[in-house]
Amino acid sequence: MKALDLFCKAGGTSMGLYRAGFEVTGVDIEPQPRYPFEFVQGDALEYVAQNGHKYDLIVAGPPCQLYSVTAALSKGDYPDLVGPTREALKATGKPYFIENVPRAPLINPLMLCGTMFPELRVRRHRLFECWPAIWFPPGMCYHWGVASSCGRGKSKKNLTGGYIAGNLKNFDFITVAGCDYIVADARVAMGIPWMTRDELSQAIPPSYTEWLGREMMRLI
Repeated sequence: MKALDLFCKAGGTSMGLYRAGFEVTGVDIEPQPRYPFEFVQGDALEYVAQNGHKYDLIVAGPPCQLYSVTAALSKGDYPDLVGPTREALKATGKPYFIENVPRAPLINPLMLCGTMFPELRVRRHRLFECWPAIWFPPGMCYHWGVASSCGRGKSKKNLTGGYIAGNLKNFDFITVAGCDYIVADARVAMGIPWMTRDELSQAIPPSYTEWLGREMMRLI
C-alpha cells in the first residue's frame, strides 16, 4: 500500500507509516535534506489535488503554530490550514488522518502521548482526526515520573541553584520543545536518530504513526 505524507518535514510521521508497511512519499514546501523516503518539494494541497488518487492513505500535519499555546506570545502571521487540508483530503475520497496540536480545530480527534508507548521517553500530546474513525488509543496517557520542562529558560533547578537541561539521566521523560534539552537524548526519547534540534521540536514520534498506520491498514 502507498501512503502520502503532506507537510512531511523531516519525516517522523513517514517513518512510522513505513514501519507499518506502507510505501511512503513526502511532500513539503521547503527542502528536507534529511527526509528518509521519496520526497516532492512543492505545495502540499496542490499536490494532493493532482495526485491524491494514486495513494491508499493520505496523512497531513499542517502548520501548528497558530493553534499552539505559545501563539499569543508571538507576533507571527501563521496560516490556518486545518480546514483547507480537511477539504482537500475529503475530496480525494481516500482514507486519511490529520495531525495537529491539542488546540487545533480537529473533528473527534484521537489523542496520543509518548507515555502510551513503552519505548518512548517523551511527553508529547498530539491529536489525530481519522477517517475512517479510530476511537481508542493503544493505552492510557499516564504522566508518571519526572519530566523536563521547556521554554527559553532552563529545564530544572537543581539543589545547588544551577539548572539542568532535559536529559535521560536526570529525567524520566524529556519535553522536546524550546532549547532546554540535550539533542542526543531527545533523539533517543522520541525514537528519531536522524533529526536536528529544530526538526525534533516539530516532529511526531514514529511510534505514534506506526500504531496508527497499522490501525488504518486494518480498516482500509
